[in-house]
Amino acid sequence: MKARVTVTLKTGILDPQGKAIEGALRALGIEGIASVRQGKMFEIELDGTADRAKAEALLKQAADKLLANTVIENYRVDVLG
Repeated sequence: MKARVTVTLKTGILDPQGKAIEGALRALGIEGIASVRQGKMFEIELDGTADRAKAEALLKQAADKLLANTVIENYRVDVLG
């Protein structure tokens, strides 16, 4: 079973890396970009887990304990199948 955990900064948290990317895009002449927020994405393959609910619970535990800093970040778990 494969899954994806997407981690993004919470609204209101400053994102200097996103601002740097935004500035670089403008410097490259790419127009129409209002703002950029960066994040991270983890593709995870689960071993022998056929139960989607258990897989989702396992991934939420992984995100809470390691993948995301839940003080300043949100995360989304997508079990892909």
